[in-house]
Amino acid sequence: MGRNLLLWLVIGLTMMSLFNMFSTPMHDGEKMSYTAFMDKVDKGLVETATIKEHRVVGQYRDLQGELKTYEVVVPDDPTLPRRLLDQHVIVNVKEKQEVPFFLSVLISWFPMLLLIAVWVFFMRQMQGGGKGGALSFGKSRAKLLTEHSKKVTFDDVAGCDEAKQEVTEVIEFLRDPTKFTRLGGRIPKGLLLVGPPGTGKTLLARAIAGEADVPFFSISGSDFVEMFVGVGASRVRDMFEQAKKNAPCIVFIDEIDAMGRHRGAGIGGGNDEREQTLNQMLVEMDGFEANEGVIIVAATNRPDVLDPALLRPGRFDRQVVVPRPDLLGREQILKVHMKRVPLASDVDPKELARGTPGFSGADLANLVNEAALNAARFDRDKVTRADFEMAKDKVLMGTERRSMLISEEQKRTTAYHEAGHALVAKHLKHADPVHKVSIIPRGQALGVTMQLPEEDKFNHDREYLMDQIAIMMGGRLGEELVLHQKTTGASNDFERATQMARNMVTQWGMSDRLGPMVYGEREHEPFLGREITRQANISEETARAIDAEVRELIEFNYARAKKILQDHLDQLHALAEALIKYETLEAKEIDMVLAGQEPVREPMADGASDTEQVEDETELDVAGLDEEPGDAQGSVKGHPLE
Repeated sequence: MGRNLLLWLVIGLTMMSLFNMFSTPMHDGEKMSYTAFMDKVDKGLVETATIKEHRVVGQYRDLQGELKTYEVVVPDDPTLPRRLLDQHVIVNVKEKQEVPFFLSVLISWFPMLLLIAVWVFFMRQMQGGGKGGALSFGKSRAKLLTEHSKKVTFDDVAGCDEAKQEVTEVIEFLRDPTKFTRLGGRIPKGLLLVGPPGTGKTLLARAIAGEADVPFFSISGSDFVEMFVGVGASRVRDMFEQAKKNAPCIVFIDEIDAMGRHRGAGIGGGNDEREQTLNQMLVEMDGFEANEGVIIVAATNRPDVLDPALLRPGRFDRQVVVPRPDLLGREQILKVHMKRVPLASDVDPKELARGTPGFSGADLANLVNEAALNAARFDRDKVTRADFEMAKDKVLMGTERRSMLISEEQKRTTAYHEAGHALVAKHLKHADPVHKVSIIPRGQALGVTMQLPEEDKFNHDREYLMDQIAIMMGGRLGEELVLHQKTTGASNDFERATQMARNMVTQWGMSDRLGPMVYGEREHEPFLGREITRQANISEETARAIDAEVRELIEFNYARAKKILQDHLDQLHALAEALIKYETLEAKEIDMVLAGQEPVREPMADGASDTEQVEDETELDVAGLDEEPGDAQGSVKGHPLE
């Protein structure tokens, strides 16, 4: 907007100066005939006369003696100056100005040229001479990163060493191609970064931009999608034209699944604009004309919906998996983010990494940020371990709702519910250790029993899953055995337990009766990016057998949990009473209560309340296990990992 205003100001000033320079001065004097003029000269009424070519201007006195101006056109009369002088008229003569030919032509054509210039200016603006012109929709939206951009290097990327090694090879190839081509190798056409959300795919691409000494273009997959048909394909062509001019270079496409989804997957018809865009991308990456020196780096968390033609060698030669970090990776990521905050001596990144299984890089960055904000809230000079524990609770379960009014009866119900979960978990061999139990409301939850695995888990056995179902049953049983009531608080427990039992039977082959088979295959719709139905490829008899097997699993583990609580009813009472008194119990304090001892609380931190110092973790009852344990990555209970 500022540039346009300045341009119009310059154009206006130029027009005004040219107008003043070349326009003939206007005179407001009285127009008179030559005869009248000479009559006044002979009578001595003319005072001044300025002669310029065939025009005379000046002043004369009227019959009342007042000075007036005049203007008269005179013939070619050589005696005129003498006659004026004889009447004592003050005579001035102006020399004729010769205007150069090209300047006279310019003056005569200036209005037309000005109109043409304005028309060209507006057309360029509409076609994208400025950003976002009305006719610029066919131009690529890729941004070229400059040297002045804030750089991210590989030192800022941690927890994915294998992925860093893969992309480092691409950068080395661009810097010194002969190192690889001397043995017959060729430069990769494309690199696809694949991984769950928050694991650092885009950060890795920004690090490539910071480390590479070649031009780096950045664009999002959604930038190719437009309301006009054919615009996406046009933008792909324009992007590759820009890249070829700057080759060797890297083009990064973030969220490529926005334009690279499986073709022929539209539901209910519609145009094939997305397919045209994808077809153009396929041709540009590996078509009839080769694009030497242009490397495409793309990122997505949904590789399953991408078109197979896009994933073949020659287009995306490498698929680099950027997984959730393991224990060592989480420690490295925490150290990277902790460089920006002052830490107290009691903060141990290794301990924090051990207590955050399943966290992605984004989760860990948020954890450090929340800890720093919590320390600032209490006016501390450094971030302490208590701040990190508070932040972990907040990230996992939400902010405390201490203003929520809960009656003593409801508080007692919640205490026995959570005590039932915790006690069953303490007495089962294959269950994860209980980390914390709390009856402080957080988010939408009234309480929580938090379990953390001792190590990262990448799959789960049948015994572990059976124990998880039993733990989920412990909440309702705690209420039922002591308070002799059934509340709605266990609905989420039953929902997850039923789903887990059904997956054990139908997906994971853990039923002796039905065997190692999958019942009810999922139907994925790539256009929508999710499964929408399940094929009913089972008979009614098999469906009844599945329902019976699921019910048997639930009832068996319900009975296991009930026996544990009945055998340790005194411990259930002690744990519930301790929860009512302290609201939050950590692992060591739970052990002390079960041993018949009173929990020993440490002194409060500056300005922190009792429950704040003791880090309270909240609800969602127990074990937030994914549908497929292979994806769980040592899931944190109560934290639904993707």
